[in-house]
Amino acid sequence: MRRNLAARIGVWSAHHRTAAIVGWLLFVVLTAVAGGAAGMVEMTDSEQGAGDSARAQKILEDAGLDRPAGELVLVSADAAEGWRTAVTEVTTALRGTGEVKKVQPPLVSEDRREALVRLEMAGDPTTAGDRVQPLLDAVREVDDDHRGVELHQFGDASADKWLGDLLSDDFQRAELTAIPLALGILLVAFGAVVAALLPVSLALTACLAAFGLLSLASHQLHLFQTTYSVMFLMGLAVGVDYCLFYLRRERDERAAGRDAETALRIAAATSGRAVLISGVTVMLAMAGMFLSGLMLFEGFALATILVVLIAMLGSVTVLPALLSWLGDRVDAGRIPLPGRRRTRSHRGGGAFAGAVLTPVLARPKLFAALGALALLVLAAPAVGMKTEQLGMEKQFGSDAALSVAHQRITEAFPGGPEPARVVVRAKDITAPPIRDALAGFDTVTVDRAHHVAQIDVPLAGNGSDARSRKALTELREERLPEAFDGTGAEAYVTGSLAESVDFNDQLQRGIVPVFAFITAVTFLLMLFCFRSYVIALTSIVLNLLSVAAAYGVMVAVFQHGWGASLLGTEAVGAIQSWLPLFVLVVLFGLSMDYHVFVVSRIREAWDRGADTPAAIDEGVRSTAGAVTGAAAIMVAVFAVFGTLSMQDMKQMGVGLAVAVLLDATVVRMVLLPSVMALLGERNWRTPRLLRRLPVLEHGEPPAPAPKERVRSR
Repeated sequence: MRRNLAARIGVWSAHHRTAAIVGWLLFVVLTAVAGGAAGMVEMTDSEQGAGDSARAQKILEDAGLDRPAGELVLVSADAAEGWRTAVTEVTTALRGTGEVKKVQPPLVSEDRREALVRLEMAGDPTTAGDRVQPLLDAVREVDDDHRGVELHQFGDASADKWLGDLLSDDFQRAELTAIPLALGILLVAFGAVVAALLPVSLALTACLAAFGLLSLASHQLHLFQTTYSVMFLMGLAVGVDYCLFYLRRERDERAAGRDAETALRIAAATSGRAVLISGVTVMLAMAGMFLSGLMLFEGFALATILVVLIAMLGSVTVLPALLSWLGDRVDAGRIPLPGRRRTRSHRGGGAFAGAVLTPVLARPKLFAALGALALLVLAAPAVGMKTEQLGMEKQFGSDAALSVAHQRITEAFPGGPEPARVVVRAKDITAPPIRDALAGFDTVTVDRAHHVAQIDVPLAGNGSDARSRKALTELREERLPEAFDGTGAEAYVTGSLAESVDFNDQLQRGIVPVFAFITAVTFLLMLFCFRSYVIALTSIVLNLLSVAAAYGVMVAVFQHGWGASLLGTEAVGAIQSWLPLFVLVVLFGLSMDYHVFVVSRIREAWDRGADTPAAIDEGVRSTAGAVTGAAAIMVAVFAVFGTLSMQDMKQMGVGLAVAVLLDATVVRMVLLPSVMALLGERNWRTPRLLRRLPVLEHGEPPAPAPKERVRSR
């Protein structure tokens, strides 16, 4: 039998293990060094957005108009006018830091118990977060010196500093937690230190190489600040999984009595092939994000494609080389776990898989209905999903000092923390018609050299509620056209709410081509691999159910707050705007890890002569251990991100963890076997028009088929 590509690569790597191992290490070191030297280039404000708000930011960037970092200090007193002394002192203290360019006269609330100090920081606004600490200290000292008066600070620089410190601490904690968790799960799965270290080591080196390549690529495609974290999340998950599948099959074959070379060849031809199919499927699914029309997702797509590609290549090249070199020493450092025998084979599956499969295969209609119903019930809350770009006050949690400051300022001075910003550009900004139009607004800054004007317009409401959205719509559709129509000027609105609305609008337009692309690609790839349109359609339907259930859980927990306290979080009334599309694409890709692995083993058994129910039973049982271990690692890694402080990281971590858990249990253990059992031999039918597709072998040479079973090839 002609070996498939994965088998040929695996055999070559085993026979040339020094070249494979040294080549891998050189690749990782060179890319990491080159990427570190080049550094990462982050997206500009205009590149992060879409629509009119992005156009406004682009005008400011082209004109070189970096708006100074603004800070607000709210001084609240128990009695009217009780804030005056504190305002004088805090203004003096802020000026004394040397970091303040301008302090405006304080605004006073209607009940005269609050005053709002507005200031602009000196220097480059992009580095203001690094220089804001003296201002924070000055405000804190004045606050400590005055009884009956409270001071709260919020602004561009303080938010940037808070975010930077939080991200640094959170992601360091995530990395230090996720790796030991994955290693611990692998120790339980293999019962040996060396076998457990292999997948983690390969995943980490794949991430390191991908970091380097991504840094180099960022000079052409600018990246969002959390892109590295997303790549690490994906790289650790898929890198460990791919190695786990490969290594588990090789260990199974050795336990079944195969010699080392034969076991490695079979693992390469079966699990190696499944890794290649899964990796290509994941990468093609991720490529769908390029159709979103948003640079944020283009960066995510590039990052995940790079790390999956490198992890996939490492799994089919350096891993077989290492296994060939180690031989049975891969079981070194064996841990005496209860109930584990040294030569135990996993080919027959565990007791749990058998306990589940027996009733599922006996009554497939009932369990197919129950499994689908369970996922649909979980998906139900997703019908009312609301998305928005979460502001800092929602990202940090309601009890964070920054969130409290934002809320207090918004209550006392609606629209104060985050006003809409109108950017006006004209051939001559001083022309009488434009000058008359600008006169109708209160806060206007004109740059005559670049013929650009900026207008701050406070919005009613809290900055993101229905009142604020209505005010934004009126500004865009009524007030600005009335003021600037016929003047020849361009007027675009930006600001937090405008950016959120424009981003969501682009997402709604972009999700249709992305969804169409990933479903079409998944269908065609499954059709090519298994020569069955039934398997291809089943893959898509099961993936959609997993995604819908994940959406429902995210909405229930983070939008409505159901069970949020159990997860150490709170309801914020919305889902981060970029998450639904990201979760859709990622889960469509990751679901194929298990699906391809399990269906390949089912098809392998069917090719050897088993009927469909027996093939399902053997395929699911024999993969139960690997799928359980892989799912446990993914759930653990994703769950770690669910413990971080940032709301969008919590939502992503919980959503992905729940989806993978459901996919590895309800879908792979209940829905997949029950649906395939109901379909029977129809699973393997190839339409006449598609019979010219190449036949891809799924394992060892099949035994001659019994005469009574007729198969459509």
